[in-house]
Amino acid sequence: MKINGQVESVRFLLVDTPETNHPRLGEQPFGQEAKSFTKKLLEGKIVQLEKDVSDRDKYGRLLYYLYVDGKSVQEELLRNGLARVAYIYAPNTKYVDQYYAIQKEAQANSVGIWSVENYAQEDGFHEEIIEGEKTETNNQNQSAEKPKEECNIKGNISSRGDKIYHMPGQQYYDVTQIDPSKGEQYFCSREDAEQAGFRASQR
Repeated sequence: MKINGQVESVRFLLVDTPETNHPRLGEQPFGQEAKSFTKKLLEGKIVQLEKDVSDRDKYGRLLYYLYVDGKSVQEELLRNGLARVAYIYAPNTKYVDQYYAIQKEAQANSVGIWSVENYAQEDGFHEEIIEGEKTETNNQNQSAEKPKEECNIKGNISSRGDKIYHMPGQQYYDVTQIDPSKGEQYFCSREDAEQAGFRASQR
C-alpha cells in the first residue's frame, strides 16, 4: 500500500485470513476468496487508516484499521466469513469485542471459513479438516456437484445444527459451501427448502 508516497506493508489489526502463498503452508482454503474480496474492496480506492496504540509490529509492518467508503475492511472480511479474530496483543485491542460480535454472526450463518466445522480454530486454519471431508464426500454420491441452473438455492447446516438456505445474490451465497455428507443440499425452490426444515438467511 502506498502511504505518503512510499510503498508500505500494512498488517490488518485483529484479524487473520487464510494464506495464499505461505512458504510453509502454501495456499489455504478460502485464501484466494479472501484475497480477491480484499482486492475488490480496495482497488483504486482511497483508504482511510486508523491506528490503535502501537504503530508497527516486530516485522516493521504498519498496524492499522482500514476503511473504504466508510466501511471497515476488517469488519467486512469477518462478516463474510473470510477472516477470524486473531493476533490480539495489548494495547492494540480497541475493536476486539466489536469484531467478535461480527464473527459470531458469521459463525451462526456458516459462511466462508465457518462453513466447514472446525476448519477455523483458535490456533489458525486446519486444512486437514477440509481434506478429510473431501475424501469422505468423494466416497459418497456427488449430489452437491454443480446443480442445475434452476436448482441453485444452497441449504447449509451450521455447526449449531441450524438449517439455513441462501438465495443467489444474498450476501453469504458465494462463500457458502455445500457438503452432502452433513445433510446439506441444493434446492430448486424456497418451498422445497422450507419443507426440508431450512429457514431463509437474513442476509
